[in-house]
Amino acid sequence: MKATINNFEIDFSKPIDISIPLTNSDQNPIAWYLEKPVIEPVVFGEWIGKVSKGASTNFNNIIFNPHGHGTHTECLGHITREFYSINQCLKQFFFLAELISISPEKHEDDFVITKNQVEKALNGTTPEAIIIRTLPNLDEKKTLKYSNTNPPYLSEDAALFIREMGIQHLLIDLPSVDKERDEGKLLVHKAFWNVKNIENLNDDARLDCTITEMIFVANTILDGSYVLNLQIASFENDASPSKPLLYNLRMLI
Repeated sequence: MKATINNFEIDFSKPIDISIPLTNSDQNPIAWYLEKPVIEPVVFGEWIGKVSKGASTNFNNIIFNPHGHGTHTECLGHITREFYSINQCLKQFFFLAELISISPEKHEDDFVITKNQVEKALNGTTPEAIIIRTLPNLDEKKTLKYSNTNPPYLSEDAALFIREMGIQHLLIDLPSVDKERDEGKLLVHKAFWNVKNIENLNDDARLDCTITEMIFVANTILDGSYVLNLQIASFENDASPSKPLLYNLRMLI
């Protein structure tokens, strides 16, 4: 299936998946000091919900944490006292997106993505969504155990710049946009969502904007403009496991 939008052709038959699948194996990426996810059959007495064990169906329980076990999309309810659900905040799912690649800069003991790097990479474009691929981009990102490793993160100035550009959706291949141990300040989350008070949400907070973390963008995918389809499960929770898909744009002559 192909569609034409503003002199661009989009081929919806060729999605580019930038999510990391959730598994119960040791290959699953993990952050925030968790154990690996659990996917196992329901057991009632001697009955085991697995066809290979004699059941008529496979019938599994799944125990996981969206923030620590793979690709996930979160709303500002992640940092507010009042409850906000990603299922209620995200109501549109297709966006014009810009994929950029950045090598975080060394700042003392940290590696940080700066405002200048983001501004230079965007080169004047104003997409609805920004996708940040950090360099070096190794396949091990799909299986990394991030806990206690102080991964790279975004600077507060970079988040403010992204917000001021009007970008609504921020996607990144790291476990968090913020520093792993930041004394609970969460400066980047707050700057992006314009949350000034977690106990009494300000009227201009960005309820319809999202952050997606722990994506993986293969090196074969070129920097540039795409259509993003941001898919979530219908969880009434601050975050949901998600499946962001990219579609190439082809300019019509």
